[in-house]
Amino acid sequence: MTAPPRTDAPSLSPTQLAETARRFAGRTALWSPRVRFTAEERFYARLARTPAFEIWLLTWLPGQGTEIHDHGGSSGAFCVVQGELTERTFTPRAAGRPSPWRLPTESIRAFGPRHIHEVRNDGAAPAVSIHAYSPALATMSYYRQLPGHGGIALVRTSAVDDADGLDSPDGLLEPDGREGLPGLGEPA
Repeated sequence: MTAPPRTDAPSLSPTQLAETARRFAGRTALWSPRVRFTAEERFYARLARTPAFEIWLLTWLPGQGTEIHDHGGSSGAFCVVQGELTERTFTPRAAGRPSPWRLPTESIRAFGPRHIHEVRNDGAAPAVSIHAYSPALATMSYYRQLPGHGGIALVRTSAVDDADGLDSPDGLLEPDGREGLPGLGEPA
């Protein structure tokens, strides 16, 4: 039911993605000028893209959240840099209701290529998060929760828009396109 892991591009492990998200989150001068909050829908912007990974900024007003979704076979990680988010994870054909995970500021959540979840801002204050995916997102599938037993059903699969933020801001990445991952060089 979930997308298989992608093998058509170089990829980083969930642990490497968590470290990448943490490092980008620590470089507030690079992403904080792009923070926007919009009542109509969550704001998101791609901050960087390399052959191995991409970085996104997402903002969340109270009550805003995602649909239940996967990441098209990409692994990922996200770091909450402001506020608090709540994540619920789903397993196809699993019985029972998923338990929510509270993710306060500085929380990091990493996951593999078959991860299905829903993320929401259930708090009273706006939230901001930095997300890393590898390989870069190409598609995402969306699901609905089935009544009664807590399973899920596929609703649709959509291509990820490539238009926003393809070029990395100056100083965000190393000259070779890497972001100071362990074993790949330290950031400047």
